[in-house]
Amino acid sequence: MPKHPAEDLLKPGDILITRIPNFLYRRVADATGSLASHVGIAFYDPDQGWLVAESAVPRVRYSTLASFIARSEHGWLVVRRLHGGLSLGQVQALRAACDARMGKLYHLGFHYLSARQFCSKFVHEVYLSAIGVEVGKLETFQSLLSSQPDTPLWFWRLWFLGRIPWTRLTITPASQLRCGQLETIWESPCFLNPK
Repeated sequence: MPKHPAEDLLKPGDILITRIPNFLYRRVADATGSLASHVGIAFYDPDQGWLVAESAVPRVRYSTLASFIARSEHGWLVVRRLHGGLSLGQVQALRAACDARMGKLYHLGFHYLSARQFCSKFVHEVYLSAIGVEVGKLETFQSLLSSQPDTPLWFWRLWFLGRIPWTRLTITPASQLRCGQLETIWESPCFLNPK
């Protein structure tokens, strides 16, 4: 399999953002006015090559870089890195924080305060607990959904069985795509408009 063009630029601890082309995750992206709907953290393994730590249905796991990108619509990928880069100690702390969360169940209600994980919560929590850096922005569903007034609320009412949890805290891949703590190292050519 040929190498991905971003592979030579990757460093351990980089944040990888993709777009999952299924109905739920397209709605997540639409609600943020962004292409982004999934996120993970890259690490290099001498035996397996580049791996991505991610919270995916049904559990937190490591995936190969190739399989992570293959799940993205048209292979769309953005690589983001903490300004100034990471020290070896910080990379080790991030890896340990990821390892500690392996196997945790996915939260389909995107509830940040739950014991379960979802992709952007996983990345936020790992960075915050390991190196004290906040990646992305916590917000309520009220704030999130009101920021995109064209978002069809019928879907979210249906998803939450009739009642949107307006005060529930969540975090999105889009907020990590826009996070000022990070710089973009590589981005796929844009293949479509977010809405």
